[in-house]
This record gives sequence, C-alpha cells and structure tokens, in this order.
Amino acid sequence: MTRFAAAFAKPRPALVTFITAGDGDTAANLDALVAGGADVIELGMPFTDPMADGPAIQAANLRSLAKGTTTADIFAIAAAFRQRHPDTPLVLMGYANPMTIRGADWFAAECAQAGVDGVICVDIPSEEDAELGPSLRAAGVDLIRLATPTTDAARLPDVLNGAGGFLYYVSVAGITGLQQAAQASIEDAVARLKTATDLPVAVGFGVRTPDQAAAIAKVADGVVVGSAFVDIIAEHGDAAAAPLEAFTRTLADAIHGAKEIAE
Repeated sequence: MTRFAAAFAKPRPALVTFITAGDGDTAANLDALVAGGADVIELGMPFTDPMADGPAIQAANLRSLAKGTTTADIFAIAAAFRQRHPDTPLVLMGYANPMTIRGADWFAAECAQAGVDGVICVDIPSEEDAELGPSLRAAGVDLIRLATPTTDAARLPDVLNGAGGFLYYVSVAGITGLQQAAQASIEDAVARLKTATDLPVAVGFGVRTPDQAAAIAKVADGVVVGSAFVDIIAEHGDAAAAPLEAFTRTLADAIHGAKEIAE
C-alpha cells in the first residue's frame, strides 16, 4: 500500500496541509504539521511567477527566494523529512519551469530518491502530460491532477488519465486564499467527480477555518489548507512551529470528526 493509499484509507477524511519550502524554519514547520495531525503535506517550490497563488503564498515565495532557496535545497528538505517521517505522504507543488528546466527524467529521479510521493504542477495541463507525466510515473511518483469548477464532463477523462495519489478539486475559479466556494457547489462537484474516479477527492482553495474545513470534510475525502498556514509563518517567522502545530490540531480535530458528527 502506498503512503497516499494508507492516508486516505483511514475511516475519516484527511487533512492536507501546504507550506512553502524555505519560508521560515521549514524542517521545524513540517514536523509541527505532522505533530498536529496532518495526513498529507504539500511542500511548495518557490517560483518567481506563482500565477495561481494569492498574496499570502506569493509573499512566501518571495521570502524563500530572497533567502536563496534552490531546487537542491528543496530536495534536501524532502529527503530529511522522509527520514524523520517515513509514513506521511509528501507532495511537491509548484510550476513547470523548476520541474522541467533540467529535464523531466532528472526531476522525477530526484523526487524518487528524496522520498517524494507526488507532484502537483499547476501550469502543465493534462493535454501536455508528456512534458512531465511519463517521467514521474516511470519513477513511481504520482502526478496529482487538478479539477476545477470549469472542468466539464468532456474534459474530465483527460484530467484523470494518468492521474494518481488523489484528485485535487480547486473549488474556486481564482487564486489561492481569497475566497471560498459555496458549500452546495462543493457538494455537487465532489459527487460528480466521485462518479468518474476511484481516486480520493480532496478540496482546497479558500479554506481557512475549522468550521469551513469540517463542512467540506462531510462530503470530501480530504481538505486542503494552505494560505492560513502561510500566514502563521509570515507572522511568527522562525518561531512558527508551535502556533502551526496548534492550528493544525484544531483543523485535524474538525476534519477527522466531521463525518462522525454528520452521521
């Protein structure tokens, strides 16, 4: 069983968390997320033009790049995380340029060597899968695809073709952190996606509070929270681990208990 399969096989929804590599004390922050109850962790690869991200994650990218964070640093962070946490799935999330500039085979091999379970590439659509997908799959690394409110029935099979790990449903047609979709639209979308795939469906974008996360967790297999964590790092800097752990625990408790409450 893969780490993704184990994380989503638990009898409750999964908390998927996001922070940016190189922003604050990344190793301590990753440990805090695990200690607080995160089931899956997305580690953002800082990039100069993060087109899908809102102000909070844009600022995190700039803070990380100002410190000189490199792709080699990110893989070192990932490899050290895997040594400390052998069971928690780790996803690299970012943009095509850092992932493909040295060649897709090189990137995929580095992911596998560092113990990375999956990759989300925001700006390589499924129609351009050949740019990265075959290399990742050959290396045993899942390519996690994004579905959005505008992914219609005609395009959904292309999005799912070659996808692995889980399906990330981007619940709003916009950038991260600034708005949240109506609960009814999320419920309809998750139900539609689940008729098309056996992959777990995790919902993200705009989720900031335990109440919001719990509502989504009643219908989804996982809930993704990012900007709220990044805001904590922006506020506390290298001392963010303790407040990160505390906030993670409030989200994990809300998400893990959501379906029990619903029943």
